[in-house]
Amino acid sequence: MSEATRTTDILVSEVGPRDGLQSVASIMPLDAKKAWIAAEAAAGVTEIEVGSFVPARVLPQLADTAEVVAFARTIPGLTVAVLVPNLKGAQAAIAAGAHKITLPLSVSETHSLANLRRTHAQVLEEAAQIAAAIAALPVADRPHFEGSLSTVFGCTLEGAIPDAQVARLAEGLMAAGCDEIGLSDTTGYADPRAVRHIIRLVRGVVGAGAVTGIHLHNTRGLGLANVLAGLEEGLTTFDASLGGLGGCPFAPGASGNIVTEDLVFMLEAMGLSTGIDLDRLNAVRDIVMAAIPDEDMYGFVPAAGLPLGFIPATRKDRTV
Repeated sequence: MSEATRTTDILVSEVGPRDGLQSVASIMPLDAKKAWIAAEAAAGVTEIEVGSFVPARVLPQLADTAEVVAFARTIPGLTVAVLVPNLKGAQAAIAAGAHKITLPLSVSETHSLANLRRTHAQVLEEAAQIAAAIAALPVADRPHFEGSLSTVFGCTLEGAIPDAQVARLAEGLMAAGCDEIGLSDTTGYADPRAVRHIIRLVRGVVGAGAVTGIHLHNTRGLGLANVLAGLEEGLTTFDASLGGLGGCPFAPGASGNIVTEDLVFMLEAMGLSTGIDLDRLNAVRDIVMAAIPDEDMYGFVPAAGLPLGFIPATRKDRTV
């Protein structure tokens, strides 16, 4: 991005190195992870969730997260994000120097117990402890702290979650000291009407400024339709995974993040700048496929190519 000045309307946050890799059987070598992250950053991606600080016995695919964070921090302009399951994970993330920490809180307590082995009350207590640990740091060293409402559109184990419970937990995360609330369609249950409803519900208790992003899956083919609903509600950050890798290992049938390449194309075609070069982004797939050749990758745009004469919004915003 050094050759250009860009105005970015939408932040596309790449989650493949974390959510994508945690859900596949293959273990990507550290050097390949570094090459992937460096190539996406060079394509203009400015936020990447590079891993998760969980025990290696649980997710051996992410056992090298501290090393990945250390490398990613050397890339100028890149926000290095990680997922943490608890205070211990957050302490490791802080020590590694992550810029953004996300703590998932499943609004389905059954899912929370399966995923984190913690009740709602226990997760909220850990959120408060993480916030206190962050507050004890010098201001310049404090990572951004997101509390993410997982299974917020429904759970494969419990079904629909009452609005009052969603609102209570969102309010609880902010009271514990989170900087923002993320919304996660962990199970792929969301539809555009539900996206609008949940955004309005959560903003109603924590304020619009605390809800700016969403994590969507394409399990039932509604991923990009749900992005449009989020855009209409004023969201400005959308998670996606290169090639659609990933899902949730504790939500049966919920594989399939939205495809980063398809998302970027749609946004750019709509005139919304992402700051991402589509040709360079599509080329990153070669790095990933070479490293984990047994895993499937998806995406309509990589298969069909860009339309003849297509000029993305990012290129229109460029001044050389």
